[in-house]
Amino acid sequence: MTRGLSDREQRVCSAIARREQAVIDDLALHVALPTGGGNRAAIDESRERLTSRTRALGATVDLRPGQSPPSWLHGAAHPHLPPLPVAVCRRDRGLGPAVLLAGHLDTVHDPLGPFQRLVIDGSRSRATGPGCVDMKGGLVIALAALEALEECGVALDWTMLLNADEETGSFQSSAVILHESQAVAQRPMGGVGIALEPASSDGGLVTQRSGSGQFVLVFTGIAAHVGRDFSRGVSAVNRLAEAVLRCAELSRPEDGAIVNIGPIQGGHATNVVPDHAQAWGNVRFSTTQQCQALCASLDLIARSVGGTCHVAVGRPAKPCTPDVERFALSVRTVSEALGLPLPFASTGGVCDGNLMQAAGLVTLDTLGVRGGGLHTTGEWIELDTLVRRCQLLAVSMMRAATGQA
Repeated sequence: MTRGLSDREQRVCSAIARREQAVIDDLALHVALPTGGGNRAAIDESRERLTSRTRALGATVDLRPGQSPPSWLHGAAHPHLPPLPVAVCRRDRGLGPAVLLAGHLDTVHDPLGPFQRLVIDGSRSRATGPGCVDMKGGLVIALAALEALEECGVALDWTMLLNADEETGSFQSSAVILHESQAVAQRPMGGVGIALEPASSDGGLVTQRSGSGQFVLVFTGIAAHVGRDFSRGVSAVNRLAEAVLRCAELSRPEDGAIVNIGPIQGGHATNVVPDHAQAWGNVRFSTTQQCQALCASLDLIARSVGGTCHVAVGRPAKPCTPDVERFALSVRTVSEALGLPLPFASTGGVCDGNLMQAAGLVTLDTLGVRGGGLHTTGEWIELDTLVRRCQLLAVSMMRAATGQA
């Protein structure tokens, strides 16, 4: 038996080990559902398959409407399509600290592309497939963990959120995420949040993340024929170019401040002075104060050359607070008992864990599966760690629900 785990925890781990092939089969099923590119049919099917299993565990399931994102966002949903809903699956027995699990159904992969299914290598230790790590693997181990806990008679209060716009910033689902996170944080005995993002590249646990915002710079000018009336024209592209170069000077990556601009759009013909130009960008920051300073600078630069700037801060920075560190150390104890070293890491990447913690909920967000190649057609998962990652998740939830985290 595994040293460092109680008898009850070991029974849960054994129940999960017996599910190994079922978890792999479940992963293959969900990977084959092409949920990238806003493919609603596949998203709906994936959501229904997962929520039906939470209902079987006694959860109530609510489909909450999403909010329309700002119309200027690059890649924003078509205005005639309703926002994607968020599934809120709740099992509340009123027992004690609760666990909020957050997972996203969407991937970045082309739903019509050639990368469509889970392919297992000859050693059966590794597989590739769209979203296998980010984050279909996290979703399937979460359901397996909850089912094993129920099988072993471990009663705990939990909520699972399933959104479908995480890869585009969670602008549609952020209000639901914030509301549910606040609800758990404000329970009499509190609770914790777990976002099912994959482990860092070395299998580690991310305890600190940058924040992220999207912005657009918009400039107008005066159109004119280049040959006949060039002097009458005012180039919006030139104004934009000046602003872009000045905005680029705001980046201080060594301090966590990053401003990236692209794509850019302006003009429609080479013989016409362009009267409209715009550029979209992304800003990263490590503190609220840094975020405010960057946003103010972007606005000032745009106005100084006759333009406007719109900013939407989708995800606040996620610092490693003392409570987060305590939770992380508790998870590390479990991981080491399972034979998995668990280094801690920080990253400039963002996820829904940023929102959960901003709502006041102590949150860890890399308790999903191990693998790599995220957002590429080489995305891969370590199949031989699936069981232990599922065990880590289950036991961590058990300890959090009894106040040991």
